Amino acid sequence: MTDISRRFSVAPMLDWTDRHCRYFMRLISQHSVLYTEMITTGAIIHGDTHRHLQMDPFEYPVALQLGGSNPKDLARACVLASQYDYAEINLNCGCPSDRVQNGMFGAVMMKNAQVTADCIAAMQDAVDLPITVKHRIGVDDFDSYEFLCEFVETIAKTGCETFLVHARKAWLKGLSPKQNREVPELNYNRVYQLKKDFPDLEIIINGGVTTLEQSQEHLQHLDGVMVGREAYTNPYLLASVDQDIYGASHGIKTRRQIAEEFLQYADNELSKGTKLSAMTRHILGLFHGMPGARQYRRHISENAHKPSATIEVLTDALAKTTGVNG
Repeated sequence: MTDISRRFSVAPMLDWTDRHCRYFMRLISQHSVLYTEMITTGAIIHGDTHRHLQMDPFEYPVALQLGGSNPKDLARACVLASQYDYAEINLNCGCPSDRVQNGMFGAVMMKNAQVTADCIAAMQDAVDLPITVKHRIGVDDFDSYEFLCEFVETIAKTGCETFLVHARKAWLKGLSPKQNREVPELNYNRVYQLKKDFPDLEIIINGGVTTLEQSQEHLQHLDGVMVGREAYTNPYLLASVDQDIYGASHGIKTRRQIAEEFLQYADNELSKGTKLSAMTRHILGLFHGMPGARQYRRHISENAHKPSATIEVLTDALAKTTGVNG
């Protein structure tokens, strides 16, 4: 097992959890494990490898999530990723999008556990990093508890020890990816039972978690909790994770402190040619629910995309939250 603790993590979110987002989240929580958005093996092997894999050491611990179903390609992508500072490599077996299905990876892989196991084994042989898997509790009509157990058992035979379980099944036809995050019923008890039946595996739950109170409840039954959209739209949720989940003794930063530290990062990235809007889109929720939050969001949204946008867009936006320290 790795030396990182997965008691709390932020889910991989396509088009959202890029390196700028992760840097921002790391300013808020030192201990949460952060996941990249899913990156396909083809993008890494045949595309701009460095652009897809680059990360700041400050982001650590970060897990890279891969999408793919060809063992050789997954192994090759792992080797390329091992040149960066990732703490873990995760295989996506939960995404239900049409594009992913057409590539024969994502949630459709749950229908053939042995192919998935072959992929995991190839990844393990390629690198020394922990290889983990993220999956659903079922897919289409393959939704019995016995099916879930067979899938987990087959993968576990490779030596894979960590399973990140989205507590909904996936419908591959008829529902959009967004609907697949909301329509299929949550079944937390099924994930709890999985931990009872596989006590030696690390079982982490994902799906519908929006508060640290809910996270604490899940941690009574499981090894870890993964939060997705709530951590993105209301990122200050992460501010108490280090103390409440990990028992850390360091203080909690204010929203303003976080914003000012991100200003320094953004200023440095601007000097390298990064567009301001590519960074600021991730911080719109920082003052969620606080006085001036709407004006803050509006100012960034209306100005950050302009070709002439400078760091002043952020300083001016921050000025609209005067009096907010928490």
